[in-house]
Parts: sequence; structure tokens; C-alpha cells
Amino acid sequence: MKTEEIREYTDEELAGRILEMEEELFRLRLQNETGQLENPLLVRAMRKDLARCKTIRREREREGRE
Repeated sequence: MKTEEIREYTDEELAGRILEMEEELFRLRLQNETGQLENPLLVRAMRKDLARCKTIRREREREGRE
């Protein structure tokens, strides 16, 4: 997921997307531990996308305070 795509989300959409990604990351980790995940690199990609979303959310929070 590109940063430009994430920035187009509203605050509510971004919060919902973060929750979805956290749930999906949990499922991916579980599948990886049980050996059911075919591509373990999906865990890494999901972590990075989640971090991007959280970073943008934090940037917006800081802009509101300043």
C-alpha cells in the first residue's frame, strides 16, 4: 500500500483500516506459526503497511495540536 493511498483516507476510514490490518496480521502470524502460510513475507508486508497507517494517524494527531 502506498503512502499516497493512505493519506486519501479520512480519519474514520484510517482507524477502521488499522483495526482490520491488526486483525489480519494476527491471522497471518497464527497461520505462520502453524505452518499453513504459504508466503511468510506477507507478515512482513502487513507489518510495514500497518506501521505506515499508524505513522500517518500520528502525524494528523500532531498537526491538530500545533
